[in-house]
Amino acid sequence: MRINKFLSSAGFGSRRKCEEYVTSGRVTINGKVETNLAFDVSEKDKVFLDDKKVSLPKNFTYMMVHKPKGYLTTVSDDRNRKTVMQLLPDAYKNLMPVGRLDYNSEGLLLFTNDGNISQKIMKPDREVVKTYQVKVEGEVSDYDAKQMEQGVTLIDGTTFKKCKVKIIEIKDRKTKLEFQITEGKNREIRKILAHFGYNVVFLKRTSIGKIKLGGLTRGTCRLLRADEIEYLKTL
Repeated sequence: MRINKFLSSAGFGSRRKCEEYVTSGRVTINGKVETNLAFDVSEKDKVFLDDKKVSLPKNFTYMMVHKPKGYLTTVSDDRNRKTVMQLLPDAYKNLMPVGRLDYNSEGLLLFTNDGNISQKIMKPDREVVKTYQVKVEGEVSDYDAKQMEQGVTLIDGTTFKKCKVKIIEIKDRKTKLEFQITEGKNREIRKILAHFGYNVVFLKRTSIGKIKLGGLTRGTCRLLRADEIEYLKTL
């Protein structure tokens, strides 16, 4: 198995992120730094990322967390800010977040040590639908909502794919919306709305495909049910 796939399957992030670990000299194999991305890891090899031993898990675990605002979606932070890892019970600190939610957003965040499932959820070509509840300042027009759905190109050249936008309610000069996206680029919904002049005051992810947040309380977590796990395996 190629080194980046091995690291990713062991739960250390996306294959691209794991490539960065290798090329930056953070990975050692059998006591030697290995920067060759073509290296194939065998069962006999002893692999370390920094000082942490890397091995493929014998059993996979899948968990959902209701991330509150004010937490970074990262494993650690050099500025000692709160991270989503603090929301996990001690017995599950080996799990990795699947994708991310930005600091000021809340809602459904999945964790697992199954690197293959993580890749399936995050790859844009899988087109896994993520649903969000959004509130913005101002009254969003039907015209603007339709324009957002057609895909957006920002001034800096960043492009966002077609999505679904539904106006839920307009009240007190604020608009509640439902967004469904398949791409999930960094701060995608916020950037789309800002492009049309709308400021987001609330953003919450409510589902990833058929996995729904439901009534899970902010800051709490639960293991996925068997049917939810089987769904992820079919992606």
